[in-house]
Amino acid sequence: MNIKKEDRIRFAGCVFILIVTVACFLFRAFYNGRKSPYFYPDPAYDDGRPYIDVQLLTPNPYSRPCIATDTITSIVIHYVGNPGSTAQGNRDYFENLQYTQETYASSNFIVGLEGEIIQCIPTNEIAYCSNERNINSVSVEVCHETADGKFNTYTYGSLVNLTGWLCMYLDVPPDQVIRHYDVTGKICPKYYVEHEDAWKKFIRDVKLWIRTEEERQ
Repeated sequence: MNIKKEDRIRFAGCVFILIVTVACFLFRAFYNGRKSPYFYPDPAYDDGRPYIDVQLLTPNPYSRPCIATDTITSIVIHYVGNPGSTAQGNRDYFENLQYTQETYASSNFIVGLEGEIIQCIPTNEIAYCSNERNINSVSVEVCHETADGKFNTYTYGSLVNLTGWLCMYLDVPPDQVIRHYDVTGKICPKYYVEHEDAWKKFIRDVKLWIRTEEERQ
């Protein structure tokens, strides 16, 4: 049986459209399944804010002392140093310090392995995270899967989104996004201290996010 050339072209076109449709469906299903706020920002906000799960710590001397900050001049990036741990697990660790009293520790935000963001401390209160810079900075702890401290795609994307939005919201220039290392010399966040090029790329990505958001608004 001979098939006309026009019919073969029409059939190939239908197959191509079907493949593209299925690929788009799988792409959306995959990212929706991962629930990354970087790819799917909360539609309730039009200022670029990602979805933030606000779980403020109970006021206590060990993780939320409720001390007001001075004017925020920097955003400090950290890594949790516990490979595979979740944002929720780290938040709950901070919460439980009021009972264990083993140390003083907390962070304003934690970014998780699937791009989730938990807020633990308001941005106008200090967190016990950045030593002498606690008084005039906002801290972001970041989860990582491996011991080298590199952030995965979902975590990195949400961190770029959150950091860019915080720069705009708090009027902090992106050049004042710093590492814990830049405050005390501690190797934190590890991968981005040991790979200076990766840190510079992160700052470029934050600047690009801000520029894109300003143009959109």
